[in-house]
Amino acid sequence: MKFMSVLLGTLAGAVMVCSSNAFGAWNNPYPESEAEANIIYSSFSERPKHLDPVRSYSSDEYTFIAQIYEPPLQYHFLKRPYKLVPLTVRSMPSVTYYNAQGNVLSASAPIDDIAFSEYEFQIEPGIRYQPHPALAVNEAGEYIYHDLTRRDIEDIHTVGEFEETGTRELTAKDYVYEIKRMADPRRHCPIAGVMAQYIVGFAEMTKKLKQRRQSADDVFIDLRNVDMEGLEVVDRYAWRIRIRGKYPQFLYWQAMPFFAPMPWEADLFYAQPGMEEKNMTLDWYPIGTGPYMLKENNPNLRMVLERNSNFHGEKYPVEGEPGDRTSGLLDDAGKPLPFADEVFFSREKEAIPSWNKFLQGYYDSSGISSDSFDQAIRFNTEGEAGLTDEMRDRGIKLSTAVQTSTIYIGFNMLDETLGADSERGRKLRRAISIAVDIEEYISIFANGRAMAAQGPVPPGIFGDRTGKAGSNPYVYDWVDGEPKRKPLSAAKELLRGAGYGDGIDRSTGQPLALNFEAISRGPDDKARFKWLRKQFDKLGIQLIVRATDYNRFREKMIKGTGQIYMWGWNADYPDPENFMFLLYGPNSKAEHNGENTSNYNNPEFDLLFEQMKNMENDPERQRIIDEMIEIVRRDAPWIWGFHPKSFALYHAWYKNVKPNLMANNTFKYKRVDTERRARLREKWNQPVVWPIFLIVLIVVATIVPAVYFYRRHERSTAR
Repeated sequence: MKFMSVLLGTLAGAVMVCSSNAFGAWNNPYPESEAEANIIYSSFSERPKHLDPVRSYSSDEYTFIAQIYEPPLQYHFLKRPYKLVPLTVRSMPSVTYYNAQGNVLSASAPIDDIAFSEYEFQIEPGIRYQPHPALAVNEAGEYIYHDLTRRDIEDIHTVGEFEETGTRELTAKDYVYEIKRMADPRRHCPIAGVMAQYIVGFAEMTKKLKQRRQSADDVFIDLRNVDMEGLEVVDRYAWRIRIRGKYPQFLYWQAMPFFAPMPWEADLFYAQPGMEEKNMTLDWYPIGTGPYMLKENNPNLRMVLERNSNFHGEKYPVEGEPGDRTSGLLDDAGKPLPFADEVFFSREKEAIPSWNKFLQGYYDSSGISSDSFDQAIRFNTEGEAGLTDEMRDRGIKLSTAVQTSTIYIGFNMLDETLGADSERGRKLRRAISIAVDIEEYISIFANGRAMAAQGPVPPGIFGDRTGKAGSNPYVYDWVDGEPKRKPLSAAKELLRGAGYGDGIDRSTGQPLALNFEAISRGPDDKARFKWLRKQFDKLGIQLIVRATDYNRFREKMIKGTGQIYMWGWNADYPDPENFMFLLYGPNSKAEHNGENTSNYNNPEFDLLFEQMKNMENDPERQRIIDEMIEIVRRDAPWIWGFHPKSFALYHAWYKNVKPNLMANNTFKYKRVDTERRARLREKWNQPVVWPIFLIVLIVVATIVPAVYFYRRHERSTAR
């Protein structure tokens, strides 16, 4: 009877578990105490390599440091086209132009007369750094941790283990100090070469610091004591930067972390003996004035940002685009930022686990991988993307935007067959451009997440045209208010005109064979290469795919020995110059190691580029851009591939979501309805425990008869 009592007790316990929700969701990856915490939950796949703003140049890294560091300017969160606005400065910087003799010029002076442009910045007083041991001082005002030895930090392994922290006000000297760090060759700043072309004295300072490091064992050089000709600290809150010529795009760089302030104290603190060996560096532990600071850096598992208690109280925008108010994007207008107390990032190496956690409500937003695309997205008869019923039933919303980037198939203009600066070469390239069906490529390999390009400039960038004026007449016909790819017969006619009718070279009688230089990435390449061969086969051209690793591919590009290739470019800043320079002759990859990978060289285009690149956005600049685009459409150095579209999903409780493809510091604008999130998480993640109940019943049903017959047998034997 005792055994039966135990079985019945077990069964009763199983029933209680099955009928109870007291334990909440069993699959919750976060502590139950955080159920309604004001935390944004996100994920990342690639561990950041550099968190020092002078070295970081990756979107994976900007996800973190853009929330911590504050350059002088930022992009308006809501307005389009993208607009620069003050971040830490009182107003947009003033600019003064000078000629070679040092005389002040008017703002309308011809570009050729402008020898120098001088920008002056004015910081808002009262901005303070996050708490940090590098800024800790004692009662006498002396820095506590600026004279450490290896023995002093023997038992310290993270910056958070230092007992004291401090702060101080942001000053103009901190911005100047960071620019000097960019010039330091020891820092390996990725934009140092570009800045050396413009900032006066930058290149000279690089040489000076290089020589000093070669002649001494300096680990720390106090850059406050090293002058740069083009930098001037006006007073506590103002500084000037002098650059060569007129370069309006210089302001865009002022919205990037490269130009964020750096206190000299942090440079000295991390340069002390033993720090680097313990990974206590700016690459691991940033220090900024932004809305968040790095609470935990465990890049193999999680990254955690927490609210900066010293943040200066920026406000949510009070105006945006038409439609932003009705869509709720101005509901928080004028409220202090940031809204969330913490941003919690989990490392997800695989797409499927990340997607499942999003559906369970454990991530507030998500991208859409190819594996989950059909589950999330469906297209209507007009080809417009929408959500599936499953997504809508959960209240999930879709956010899309055309990215400020371009993917193209390039022709090497140095090649004798493809690059001929003649009508024959142009006809061959345009014939191929028509035959390669980019719309089909987008449908098959990009899940429809792109738009066919009509030229080098993406939508949303000044210079791009819409409607018929924006359509490429050499590849498309304008039909019923939209571009339609020309028929294959038009491509074959061009091919005959080029001397390659039916794919046969008229001068040799041999079939035309072309090489496609590719980077071998994995099994998925096979389908893509097969599709490419099929496109060229339409014209009777044999396409030979030569797949290699990236290093070999890059070598071919540098030497200019390939014929056809596929490449892409993401905007550094939203200006047509940042795309047009990809076709500027002096930027040739083979001749000058520039970014003109097609080695395109058209003197007329180059002259117009030099006129356009430093102009303000006005009708005259648009006219010149129109001429440039007409030239490259006619010459066709590229097959004008596509501009990718970003597709993102987010839950109904995640507020203030609007794609901003230039800004990286957008977590401060996001708000979470924590009560709604907790309620829906619990609803979507009820434990499925009936299998346990069933197993217990089966066990009971099996054991009880066995026990009964066993005991009966024992009693019979005893008699």
